[in-house]
Amino acid sequence: MPQHFDAIVIGTGQGGSPLAVRLAEQGRKTAVIERDKFGGTCVNVGCTPTKAYVASARTAHVARRALDYGVHVAGGVSVDLAKVKARKDQIIGQSRDGVEKWLRNTDNVTVFNGHARFTGAHTLSVTEPDSANVLAELQADDIFINTGTRAVIPQLEGIERIRYHTNSTLLELTDLPAHLAIVGGSYIALEFAQVFRRFGSRVTVIVRGERVLAREDEDFARNVQTVLAREGVEFRFGGEPSRVEPLQHDGDGVRIFFGSEGAPLDASHLLFATGRSPNTDDLGLDAAGIEVERHGTIPVDGQLRTNVPGVWAIGDVNGRGAFTHTSYDDFQIVATNLFDGGKRSVDDRIIAYAVFVDPPLARVGLSEQDVRKSGRDALIATMPMTRVGRAREKGETDGFMKVLVDPSSKQILGATIYGVDGDEAIHTFVDIMTARAPYTTLQYAMHIHPTISELVPTLLAGLAPMQ
Repeated sequence: MPQHFDAIVIGTGQGGSPLAVRLAEQGRKTAVIERDKFGGTCVNVGCTPTKAYVASARTAHVARRALDYGVHVAGGVSVDLAKVKARKDQIIGQSRDGVEKWLRNTDNVTVFNGHARFTGAHTLSVTEPDSANVLAELQADDIFINTGTRAVIPQLEGIERIRYHTNSTLLELTDLPAHLAIVGGSYIALEFAQVFRRFGSRVTVIVRGERVLAREDEDFARNVQTVLAREGVEFRFGGEPSRVEPLQHDGDGVRIFFGSEGAPLDASHLLFATGRSPNTDDLGLDAAGIEVERHGTIPVDGQLRTNVPGVWAIGDVNGRGAFTHTSYDDFQIVATNLFDGGKRSVDDRIIAYAVFVDPPLARVGLSEQDVRKSGRDALIATMPMTRVGRAREKGETDGFMKVLVDPSSKQILGATIYGVDGDEAIHTFVDIMTARAPYTTLQYAMHIHPTISELVPTLLAGLAPMQ
């Protein structure tokens, strides 16, 4: 007979772990199943390690610019990637161990290390990873899927003959690449491009289209590209790899071909940053009758319920957000609705995120191109970071701000900041938009000087009809 639990949580990412604890605190006998490392993508191969690398890269960048600030640095600046990695590993270890201890030390929580597969709508088997050896059979009234995503690897001719990297494996290098080629033009690609260029590698970004960050307004995308190019990042636009081959018999180095689209590119290392795929293909979802969309995501309603009663999908697998903060918000939505009498819906969520290049690009709500496509009237204002005193004092004036407002309701439709501390300043917009307050609430607020966000009211004062 299967072991019975009140609830089962599959995966220990940023939504699954706190949900398991909350279920247990509410008196629910809860099982947690983790196939690999505790903490999910964010802790192990996502936000935590990459932002640790961003911090190391920024330190090197600032040190190289020290003389601009009247500071002398003797002997030049170099980067020891092995020490960068060791620092990253220590940070990851603390976070990962913290999550595991939290779960194992919580009353009413039982942790299973293994791979979960549905055998029915509310039954699961737990097997050893990469093995058919069954460790346990479980049954629960409520099941929560939080299995995350993994990197997509394109099906290129010759790929089985080369060494290539994903965002996960690139973080394991201890020697700097001589020449890192990156396929992709979005967030992961650009963050790694700037990081490794600042570390000292030659970097070439291969973009299928004609510009980076295709989902962002073109003026922001061009600004980001300009800053990265100024730092020495090379771009190759309008080219999609057609095949690859090793440069040496032992697999070191790679030659990338582009069909009839130009000369091949030789690089010492190759990173694919071409999207993410949900970890749903080996969960046995068909045995449970759980619907899956074409790209592997699990469709959910506003309360994050799947088509099978008593089964929820939270985090990246539901396709309703691809960030740590959206996964955590999924947990909050489920917990509030289950235990606090709430009626929260993911349909009401205002998406906000940042691209952690330096300076960061942060956005909430609609972009200008989104508003124009909708055909609605809007007020718009922009302001260069050169007008922000704090940015000038820091010597970091790249970028600009943009805001769009509905002229009738005075609600802020969206805002983007590309500039120093923009990832923090954007929250002035996030909070006002979440409160559904008119933009004048923010415009008339008194901000602290000298800060980046103090220019937000000045930005709003410049609103004019979008032409």
